[in-house]
Amino acid sequence: MAQPLIKKDDDRDDEADYSPFLGIEKGAVLQEARVFNDPQLDARRCSQLYSSVLFRTDLGLFRVDSGYYQAFVSAESGRNLYKGQIEATEVFFAVTKLFQSRDIGLRRMVYLMIKELSPSADEVIIVTSSLMKDMNSKTDMYRANAIRVLCRITDGTLLTQIERYLKQAIVDKNPVVASAALVSGIHLLQTNPEIVKRWSNEVQEAVQSRAALVQFHALALLHQIRQNDRLAVSKLVTSLTRGTVRSPLAQCLLIRYTSQVIRESGGNTQTGDRPFYDYLESCLRHKAEMVIFEAAKAITELNGVTNRELTPAITVLQLFLSSSKPVLRFAAVRTLNKVAMTHPMAVTNCNIDIESLISDPNRSIATLAITTLLKTGNESSVDRLMKQITNFMSEIADEFKIVVVEAIRSLCLKFPLKYRSLMNFLSNILREEGGFEYKKAIVDSIVILISDIPDAKESGLLHLCEFIEDCEFTYLSTQILHFLGIEGPKTSDPSKYIRYIYNRVHLENATVRAAAVSTLAKFGALVDSLKPRIFVLLRRCLFDCDDEEPSEEPFDINSVPKEIKSQPLAEKKAPGKKQPTGAPPSGPPSPDDAYEKLLSSIPEFSGFGKLFKSSAPVELTEAETEYAVNAVKHIFDSHVVIQYNCTNTIPEQLLENVTVIVDASEAEEFSEVATKPLRSFPYDTPGQIFVAFEKPEGVTAVGKFSNMLRFIVKEVDLSTGEAEEDGVEDEYQLEDLEVVAADYMLKVPVSNFRNAWESMDPNGERVDEYGLGPRESLAEAVSAVINLLGMQPCEGTEVVPNNSRSHTALLSGVYIGNVKVLVRLSFGIDSSKEVAMKLAVRSEDENISDAIHEVVASG
Repeated sequence: MAQPLIKKDDDRDDEADYSPFLGIEKGAVLQEARVFNDPQLDARRCSQLYSSVLFRTDLGLFRVDSGYYQAFVSAESGRNLYKGQIEATEVFFAVTKLFQSRDIGLRRMVYLMIKELSPSADEVIIVTSSLMKDMNSKTDMYRANAIRVLCRITDGTLLTQIERYLKQAIVDKNPVVASAALVSGIHLLQTNPEIVKRWSNEVQEAVQSRAALVQFHALALLHQIRQNDRLAVSKLVTSLTRGTVRSPLAQCLLIRYTSQVIRESGGNTQTGDRPFYDYLESCLRHKAEMVIFEAAKAITELNGVTNRELTPAITVLQLFLSSSKPVLRFAAVRTLNKVAMTHPMAVTNCNIDIESLISDPNRSIATLAITTLLKTGNESSVDRLMKQITNFMSEIADEFKIVVVEAIRSLCLKFPLKYRSLMNFLSNILREEGGFEYKKAIVDSIVILISDIPDAKESGLLHLCEFIEDCEFTYLSTQILHFLGIEGPKTSDPSKYIRYIYNRVHLENATVRAAAVSTLAKFGALVDSLKPRIFVLLRRCLFDCDDEEPSEEPFDINSVPKEIKSQPLAEKKAPGKKQPTGAPPSGPPSPDDAYEKLLSSIPEFSGFGKLFKSSAPVELTEAETEYAVNAVKHIFDSHVVIQYNCTNTIPEQLLENVTVIVDASEAEEFSEVATKPLRSFPYDTPGQIFVAFEKPEGVTAVGKFSNMLRFIVKEVDLSTGEAEEDGVEDEYQLEDLEVVAADYMLKVPVSNFRNAWESMDPNGERVDEYGLGPRESLAEAVSAVINLLGMQPCEGTEVVPNNSRSHTALLSGVYIGNVKVLVRLSFGIDSSKEVAMKLAVRSEDENISDAIHEVVASG
């Protein structure tokens, strides 16, 4: 090949990073392409040139979309695209001349080039005859590659002509040919499913092949053909788990399909009642490591897996921890890391082997080992782990450090008595070098520990104060100052934080100075003994050269919102980051705004007033069914509108006059007042149906609605796209939909729950106690009550520390009618897992407080 094609850097130091195509020029490639026309072909030179063309194709320099050409035909870009189209066509025609070559390696490059250049409809005709000839060649390599290329560039019309050859190729004795046909079937299933589904018998036969790759591809294709039929998939798994699969790759696929069937069956968690568990357990004794691991991973991911089921899987994963292969060590420790989140005691026996991985040369393995030990270690091992982690942290990248920090935070919540050593560790690494996300993770962890462990508050606040003395991130400085303003006044000696805060007024940028002034004001407002000193400091701040409101008019405190939508510190984003391209400066509209705009545009619903709330979509059909339907509940003062979002997944059908027949016999307080059907419902085009109900105003009306989809179905000719004139009336049963009490509550956070609680009239408070019965855990009970009420958890109180025997959750919201509601929940759990709860409600309307208690009592 001529030298100008490659610009070689003589000064390169690393031969391993050098690419032979570095600096290759498109013009030189086009000029060299003339060798394809030589009477005496040089196979080696042609192959090298093919590689260069393919390299340029990957860069997009020989690909032209005719749609773009049409769009820019009058512009300079259009001329460039047109020129590119000519160049691509010239290269393509030059390539097709090499079908006459008998060099096997060169012929293989020809097939690859045709597939990559993706010829247009006019050009396909030129190569089709050659490819069909090769598909019946005596050379297996030609046959296999011709099948792959034909199926890549063909359309439905040509596919029907070669279907017979493809079905024969699936059961061909040569495994390369059979695999080529099966893989092509997998691709064609996306575009021509009705044709590929006719190959089921041949694919079923290929599943029994002795060739490992053929069996693997055949099983993958057979599952895709049947994936929308749960019963068929279950039968497939049942037949194959009896021992007919020999290929390790196919066995791994079968294990995944088996796990899918287990999940969908919802069997009992006891080993004896769980379907196919014995098969998964038997795979742990397979000779192939990939099968053993896949089976172990599948067992650990079973819903409600028991310790008895986990034991054999943990045993083989423990053996992999000492493997000489890094990939096996990584796979094992990553799986054990996930198991440790839910079953830490099951992984404890592996701790000695996991500790040996802390010094693993692969940092990903070492990081997973550390975080797994942090989840499974006991209280006595914390100090020893901290010593090991200290040396380890300096050797890993920030993304690994963040994982370790989050694991340490969880460990501290698990063993609160160890907060001193863990808080000191976080403080030390906070002073070291690191990027924003890493420092943010540490600060978030310290904030959470301060909030959840009262004894850690004062030392944690001092660590944060020391950090902002030399913090290079404005966002973190302002958030820490905000947090100091909330927690600092509550400590035993609030005055010791003033120096750190006031230093920011002199030494930082305007944003941080403003935050420091606000924090000082909070100390003055909440700590009477500090008020005189704070006044002096604030008067000095009046001489600052930066002013947020350079206005001659006096400031009106009433213009400030009483409540703001705040985020936890751990969830906020750093300022200065660019918005995604095309995003509006003020952010995207909320879903409720879009719903309100949609509903107000429908005459039947325009008189219902202002939309109070829209629920999240509720699925009314199972996945992969003929018609996909979900429902959104729109709540108004005196009405409820149900929006049914529908999708027709059957190409051969057109639905017309589609409506939902709603039975409200179990929702007596609702009466149907309007419906808006869907006139036409073509394939894969989403549509909406609306049904409106009237309810008594000011009443928390609840109930269950039964739903039936009713329509006229017409058959569609796929070749022409036209539907039959006559149709047949049909129905499709949907799942029930419930309107619950939480639908009448809007999640609205408050910036300071304590202040909001104390400022609300205590005369509207109602307190009562309830027994919640036996629960799986305290966290499960807290989550259940929060979901029942549909309110916004405040100050991170929805998170229950591990092994806690009691917990307090703070909730806020706005009830329909714009009534503010605050709830304080106090939970306790005994040794028999019986949960008791004390519920205190304050609201602007005593009747609403009573209604909240009624919801809990009946729920």
